[in-house]
Amino acid sequence: MNYQHKNLAEGRWNSLSFLEQMANIGSEVERSLKWKEKGNAEYSQLAFDRSLELLDLTIGDSKNRLRLKEILRLREFLADYFVFDNTYNSVENNFKNYFYSFTFAARNKV
Repeated sequence: MNYQHKNLAEGRWNSLSFLEQMANIGSEVERSLKWKEKGNAEYSQLAFDRSLELLDLTIGDSKNRLRLKEILRLREFLADYFVFDNTYNSVENNFKNYFYSFTFAARNKV
């Protein structure tokens, strides 16, 4: 597979805590939302693809196996919002608020 985050895919990702992983995913989602808002579909898609890559690395990390339901549901919601018909009626602020909690916790080492 051709990874955008090559050094993370080579094992460094698994050394990050779950909070750090989710905060990094949130950064890519934020970028995707920003580019979508600015009307740049190409950059939005690229950031979304990177967020899915990080989500998949998180799913594959054995320390997160008890959190798989949440992570997989998040992946489903993001795909529905960015790729499909937004059946779940997700709004941008829901994603921002969700990921903000992880960013805050990771920065403060909660």
